Amino acid sequence: MPHGVARALREGSPRVVVLNIDAGMEGHYSSCYILGLDKLAAHDHVLLVRHGQHTAQSTQQVLDVIAPRAVNRFGDTYLTGRELDDLGGGWRDGLAAHTALQLRHLVEQGHTAIATALPDTGSPLAATRLRFTAHGACDLGIRTRGSFVAPSGRAACAEAVRAFLTGAPEVTAVAGFNDDVALRVLMALRDLGHRVPDDIAVIGSTTTGTAPTPLRG
Repeated sequence: MPHGVARALREGSPRVVVLNIDAGMEGHYSSCYILGLDKLAAHDHVLLVRHGQHTAQSTQQVLDVIAPRAVNRFGDTYLTGRELDDLGGGWRDGLAAHTALQLRHLVEQGHTAIATALPDTGSPLAATRLRFTAHGACDLGIRTRGSFVAPSGRAACAEAVRAFLTGAPEVTAVAGFNDDVALRVLMALRDLGHRVPDDIAVIGSTTTGTAPTPLRG
């Protein structure tokens, strides 16, 4: 059977649906979303997934070459501008529910001074995540203690964690944007001589829509 994208190009027909997944949004939830789009094959369409940073120019190049039936951006439902008012934030099993679950677990473990660790990829979901965090903290009767970016480089991440904790020594727990970010923080804390979770607790998750993952040093 000819490759679906190649056939679409040869026939000049819009058999392709493009899905853009921004850097920092990869993970279990996005993988499940992609698998859910397998049903496109039953309608003789092909899914083309684009990972990483997407500029208007690069997207236009795709449009010019493939002329897809549709271009979707993973996470658009979280970027409605009304995430706190509607279901776009995933209050049942998406990012909003995940964020609340992280905070609730930490509070149940006795933590009330919780910070958020964000990726260094410029994810469009970072600001949305912080709004959900503030909302969840208010519901739980605690006050958010700020956020910091956790760089991918080990030394750089350790320095970022050190600088943040120097300015916020009351923090006893860190909620990671996803498991990758949480693991960076875990390694940084170990490099700085902190015990996890005895000194500082760290919790992560495989991006959105999944249960939180408490980490141990």
